[in-house]
Amino acid sequence: MNAPLRNITLEDKYALSAGRVFLTGTQALVRLLLLQHQRDALAGLNTGGYVSGYRGSPLGGLDQALWKARPHLAQNNVVFQPGVNEDLAATALWGTQQVNLSPGAKHDGVFGMWYGKGPGVDRCGDVFKHANSAGTWKHGGILAVAGDDHAARSSTVAHQSEHAFKAAMMPVLVPAGVQDYLDLGLHGWAMSRYSGCWVGFKAVADTVESSASVDISPDRVRIVLPDDYALPAQGLNIRWPDDRLLQEARLLDHKLYAALAYCRANRLNQVVIDAPNPTPGHHHHRQVLPRRAPGLR
Repeated sequence: MNAPLRNITLEDKYALSAGRVFLTGTQALVRLLLLQHQRDALAGLNTGGYVSGYRGSPLGGLDQALWKARPHLAQNNVVFQPGVNEDLAATALWGTQQVNLSPGAKHDGVFGMWYGKGPGVDRCGDVFKHANSAGTWKHGGILAVAGDDHAARSSTVAHQSEHAFKAAMMPVLVPAGVQDYLDLGLHGWAMSRYSGCWVGFKAVADTVESSASVDISPDRVRIVLPDDYALPAQGLNIRWPDDRLLQEARLLDHKLYAALAYCRANRLNQVVIDAPNPTPGHHHHRQVLPRRAPGLR
């Protein structure tokens, strides 16, 4: 006898706590926030989430998706506050990593998501450099989602954000599909917490505007902390007071290498489409991180 069919609603993409749901890439970014809080709660952490940015194609619909999901965000302790502009949003996210530097914090940490179109990444260079140097909180972390329009289909210039992130010494993750928005997003926050770096996250129309049936189970992604990298005695996270030159040394000597160690431990660089006689450019990677620290090739 056939089992009765489960009632399916449009809210399943945010309401279900496990299993498979049908999502667009944009909706996956919303679900990612819920998933991070869910995983933290299962790990015994009382965290909050904060998301802010400024819309622009291919992330033109993200703020609408976040507004529609506000009841679900509230249930998972996530606050959405769109920015007046990209740099003010990024500055607010910098502030979320400072919450636990003062007594009286109500949460163990705040994980943050910034979003903006490629030109928004360009205008945030000052904030990204300062905030990445200062670092992230051990139970916080920052994911900076860049909407890139390589062909200038809806932009005044063709743009890609890897170069700007590299200039700010931020590792970059590049999801290849909707499932990767969840999987690499969780790895991005974990890498940010471990290394103290802000982590760039590249979204293009081909992925963020596509749809797929994906696994939202909270135990799908297994985080492995590196065993081949020795963290400094005081760790790599934000602290106060913190001299600017000590910040620079920590970033260049440790944080970038810790991010690469995380990448190795979790096998993030995967070839998903191979060629029988590969030459440069013929490998298609699930995500991209420099094999050595930026600027040190």
